[in-house]
Amino acid sequence: MPSQALSWIARALRGLWQLLDASRRALLNLLLLAVLVGLAWGLLRGGSPRLEEKTALVLDLSGRIAEQRSAGTRDTAIKKLRGQDSGETRLRDVLAVLDAAAKDTQITQAVLVLEDFTAAGLPVLREVAAAVDRFKAAGKPVVAWGADYDQRQYYLAAHASEVWLDPMGTVQVQGYGRYRSYYKDLLDKVGISANVLRAGKFKNAAETFAANAPSPETLESDGALYRSLWATWTADVEKARRQPAGSVMQAIDSLPASLAPVDGDLARWALQRKWVDALKTRQEMRDTLAARGAKDEEHKTFRQVSFNDYLARLKPKTDGEAIGVLVAEGEISDGQAGPGRIGGRSTAELIRKARDDKNIKALVLRVDSPGGSAFGSELVRRELELTRKAGKPVVVSMGDVAASGGYWISLAADEVIADEATITGSIGVVAMLPTAQGAMDKLGVRTGGVTTTWLGDAFDVRRGMNPRFAQLVQASIDHTYRDFTAKVAAARTSTPEKIDAVAQGRVWSGKDALARGLVDRLGSYGDALESAATRAKLAKGYRVTYVEAEPGRLERLLQRFGVALGDVVGSPVDLQAALVALGLTVPAATGIAQDLSWMTEVAAPGRPFAAVTHCLCTPP
Repeated sequence: MPSQALSWIARALRGLWQLLDASRRALLNLLLLAVLVGLAWGLLRGGSPRLEEKTALVLDLSGRIAEQRSAGTRDTAIKKLRGQDSGETRLRDVLAVLDAAAKDTQITQAVLVLEDFTAAGLPVLREVAAAVDRFKAAGKPVVAWGADYDQRQYYLAAHASEVWLDPMGTVQVQGYGRYRSYYKDLLDKVGISANVLRAGKFKNAAETFAANAPSPETLESDGALYRSLWATWTADVEKARRQPAGSVMQAIDSLPASLAPVDGDLARWALQRKWVDALKTRQEMRDTLAARGAKDEEHKTFRQVSFNDYLARLKPKTDGEAIGVLVAEGEISDGQAGPGRIGGRSTAELIRKARDDKNIKALVLRVDSPGGSAFGSELVRRELELTRKAGKPVVVSMGDVAASGGYWISLAADEVIADEATITGSIGVVAMLPTAQGAMDKLGVRTGGVTTTWLGDAFDVRRGMNPRFAQLVQASIDHTYRDFTAKVAAARTSTPEKIDAVAQGRVWSGKDALARGLVDRLGSYGDALESAATRAKLAKGYRVTYVEAEPGRLERLLQRFGVALGDVVGSPVDLQAALVALGLTVPAATGIAQDLSWMTEVAAPGRPFAAVTHCLCTPP
């Protein structure tokens, strides 16, 4: 009887497995069928339909503007199938669309609809605004409409020919600045010591774990940085809106008293201050644009083409001599990393790939990185130096952030070009060695054992910091800092002593970095391309190719449907959600979750300690 029962169970399990396997095969076959049907449909359509005359380009940006996509293949494909946005828009795509549309005779105007646009640093905003200005210079008007504008959205909107706001809307401009969370008291209560060691009196990347308030140096450097960025923002907006210098600050300082004449109506206040040109509902916006251009009778709106649909029409050049562009975005690690991150080994491999490509005559390194591993940074710098020695010019174009390790990788270049609002510098080194002896004591846990050398138990997270080991780590950090400043001095034709005076871990705006000799000039991404082409003696009409990891066969197939590729970058989503549930605002919860996640990563680098060149800074 028992054998019969076991036989029945075995047959049942076998049947269950066969059912699951058949279901899996059916789902895969259905997915393959959907892909093939989509491919056939795309071929039968014969490409995008021809644009009609008097079409408006709708620049409906979604998510953050990034240098490089970071969404995974599967996630992006699922979002595409559901008709959802990926949450990211590449800067290169925005510039390409605006520049192509400026020359397209079928496109007569552009409309900025920025409700779903969420994030970009000021340098990226300036790149997009410059492209909007080029579109206007071609004799084509640009209208911006919004139910509301936050500070980033309004910066772009201000560069339009006209700015329209919903009658119930607001323009939310607060300026720059931030408040950090400081964790020393919390760590003391749970029995954890951060043990932060650093080289550079302004190097404050781990200060939040070892102090209860910002140091005087942090207040000094942050204040100078934010004032510089704010001066750029206000000057750009006032120029675009043809307003006198200082008018933005005067308007902000007039609040709340200046609301009384408009009965507290923030939309009317923005109109009165000439921050917007008209108050229009969405339907009024549609009707006005239809009257100016052409009406789309089928959809009861104005004739238009969306950003994504127009982007799909663009066909980049694929042969001939080229400028290679390598995007270095995100934190720097030692080994392999996907899009949106910088891996010392993987990025070095891409540089070698560009160096060995006979069609690539020069390389532009587009940097948007707060740094990370000093070793990973040096791997990238070495490969760039070898590229220069091979006779290929290297030009660095700094984006939102090129600080600490992000500055380190920028050293091997024939020219370094920054935006005046780039966050750069932060030439310093930090290490953090958290210990939890206090927590172990509270729990009543003791440790003990024997080692053959003092290094065997020099660092144990369960025990207090060994002063002898702390001296060893500090000596290593000081050595890395001297190496860093010496490399900067060699690259900038200066001396270590002069570099040390402007280093010390301090962040600078691009404008201030230029004044201190840390960059060669201020300019745009386009300026970097032109510089590389000139140095490589390329004629006008050169090709630009992006040096990225080769996609697999499945990825190439998915790209046929406009699916972006990359590796999923982990984020402390669960902790963030928990903090929000406890009543914290989303920005505060995000900041705390990122801080603690960074602390965990630094504390467990896979070796006794890591010298980190990280500014722990993000574009405001």
